[in-house]
Amino acid sequence: MSKTLISETKERMEKAIESTKHRFSTIRAGRANIAMLADIKVSQYGSDMPLNQVGNVSAPEARLLVIDPWDKTVIPAIEKAIKLANLGLTPNNDGKVVRLAIPDLTAERRKEYAKMAKTEAETGKIAIRGIRKDINNALRSAEKDGDITQDELKGFETEVQKLTDDYIKTVEDMFKKKEKEITTV
Repeated sequence: MSKTLISETKERMEKAIESTKHRFSTIRAGRANIAMLADIKVSQYGSDMPLNQVGNVSAPEARLLVIDPWDKTVIPAIEKAIKLANLGLTPNNDGKVVRLAIPDLTAERRKEYAKMAKTEAETGKIAIRGIRKDINNALRSAEKDGDITQDELKGFETEVQKLTDDYIKTVEDMFKKKEKEITTV
């Protein structure tokens, strides 16, 4: 029973890491990255659809994103969605594709993005600590019910703490890498 809790802990902490990675990928680092547009929804045919489902999104150059919609009549809706996303990007179209030129980041903007990355890292750490708390509560409940002994409880709690420390270190390493990516000119 408790071994399944440990494997559940690993699984949940991996999901927290993946979530943090996804949120980091949406933070701009000065280079064109299609993940910057991942959360943009385009109103088409009466419903909101992710941008990558209305066209092909690519980064042909370091400072350029290109959206090639399958239906050219949706170009105005794509432009509107990009403007509403408040990414600081101005869409340009030639009737066939939408181009987004990625401007150089100012020092002030880099600091702002680094701060956003730090906030996302803290969110990831909080999620991991919350998982630790849930699992430890479940372990204590199992001990109270007589499913595990007090010695086993201490051993499992130590194991959960080690996992927590490892995953928090992973988040910190990811943050340092993202921060370097953001602040490198």
